Amino acid sequence: MDKFAALSAFTEVVDQRGFAAAARTKGLSRSQVNKLVANLEDHLGVQLLNRTTRSVAPTPAGQAFYERARAILSDLDEAESALQDDQDEPQGELKINAPMSFGTMHLGPALTDFMLRYPKIRIQLILNDNFVDPVMEGFDLTVRIAEPSETLALIEHEIVEAKRVICASPEFLRDKGTPASPKELADLPCLHYGNLPSGNSWKLGGPDGVHDVRVNGVLCSNNAEILRDAAVKGMGIALLPTFIAGAELQEGRLVTVLADYKPPPISLCLLYTPNRHLSARIRLLVEFFYERFGDRPYWDLVE
Repeated sequence: MDKFAALSAFTEVVDQRGFAAAARTKGLSRSQVNKLVANLEDHLGVQLLNRTTRSVAPTPAGQAFYERARAILSDLDEAESALQDDQDEPQGELKINAPMSFGTMHLGPALTDFMLRYPKIRIQLILNDNFVDPVMEGFDLTVRIAEPSETLALIEHEIVEAKRVICASPEFLRDKGTPASPKELADLPCLHYGNLPSGNSWKLGGPDGVHDVRVNGVLCSNNAEILRDAAVKGMGIALLPTFIAGAELQEGRLVTVLADYKPPPISLCLLYTPNRHLSARIRLLVEFFYERFGDRPYWDLVE
C-alpha cells in the first residue's frame, strides 16, 4: 500500500466531505479514492469514516488520525517546498478562506496579481461569511475581518484596520435631514447588518462618550453590498466598512455622517496554523497583503 497516497486521499475526503469531490480534486476516479481509504482502514484496523448516502464524516478515531495525517502531509509539503524554493521559484498550493464581499471585491483581484507574480503557486479560494475553524477545515490561510484575537492555535497577522463609517446618500440627507447626534438614528430609517450579535444596536464612541443606539432598521441583510446599494438609492443610513463603500464615498454617491462617532475597531487579519509558519508561500502572501492593503488602503482615499 502506498501510505502517502492513502493518507493524501483520506485527508482530501475529510476536507471535501465526500469521495466524489475528493476524487475530482485529486484527479482520480471515485473508486480509486475509495480503495485507497479502504486499504488504509484495513491496514490500521480502524474505521476512519462514517459513510452514509448523503455525507461522509470522520469517526472520533478518524478525526484524531486526520489531524496527525494532515500535519504529516503539511510537514512533507513544506520540506519539499523549502527545497524547491532554494532551487527555483515558489510553487505549490494554498487553500484560502475569506469573507464573501471582501473576497469578490478585493481579494480575488489581488490573488490574480499574486499568481501572475508567482505563476507556479496554485490557489484554492473558498468564500463564505460563516465562521470556520481553519485547523478543522484544512485551510492554509484564513482571511478575517473582525476584532484581533489571541489564540495559541493560530498565528495572526493584523494587516490594517478595517474602518467603518456611518453614511447615507446626499438625496436621503436632503430629504430626511442630517443627524447631529447618535440618538437621532433611532428616528431615521437605517440599514443594518444581520450577522452581528448586537442585531440592530449600534455602539458608537465619540467626544461625549459611548452611545448604544437601537436603530430604526428598515432593512436588515447579512450582505453589506446589499446595504450599500440600498443606501445609495436613498433608503436609509448605513454603518458600512469602507472596503465595501469606498468607491461610493469617493464618488460622492454616499457621504459620511456623524464623522466624530466610530464603532469599535475591527481589522483585516490573516490567520494560519503554526506548522505553516515557515512556508515560503505563506510568507510571500503575507508580504503581498501588506504591500497591497497595508498602511492606507486604496478604498480609504476618501472617508
